[in-house]
Amino acid sequence: MAAQPLHSTSRPPGEKSAFRLHEPELADGPQMWRLARDSDVLDVNSPYSYVLWCRDFSGTSVVARADGVACGFVTGYVRPDSPDTLFVWQVAVDRAHRGKGLARRMLDRLGDRMPALGCRYMEATVTPGNTASKAMFESFARGRGCEVVRSPLFGDEHFPVGHEPEILFRIGPLRHP
Repeated sequence: MAAQPLHSTSRPPGEKSAFRLHEPELADGPQMWRLARDSDVLDVNSPYSYVLWCRDFSGTSVVARADGVACGFVTGYVRPDSPDTLFVWQVAVDRAHRGKGLARRMLDRLGDRMPALGCRYMEATVTPGNTASKAMFESFARGRGCEVVRSPLFGDEHFPVGHEPEILFRIGPLRHP
């Protein structure tokens, strides 16, 4: 899929800088890694994996920039065994930009692109203690007029010590204009 511009210069009330939303490029990989590392909630992958993600999955991901600096990202991919489903891997927003609706705006941009990808469902996993992600995905589903089905996916036994279980959020079918 060819890169599509995802520019957004709209500013919510009180917003000091505009966000530019776009597909990630190779140069975004190191910044995405830093955002994940500094989030204090995401599982941090190797720097290599973020650069590789920018190469192989840019069409199903979004990066936000403010004043030319990456300040958030959403990574996703179309599930190989379920091609009508976009799986959201990670969502990160820099601390300075949290609470401004940026994560939801990036998710909406990705949701807007789902018809071109042939996707009617969005999936993500959320740990029980991650109330911000739960609220964001529930808000996304409400905004799209569809339901969220939650089910256990990965339990404690699937992870090394200290990792919470992951609950699958399946959103859809999405209604597209």
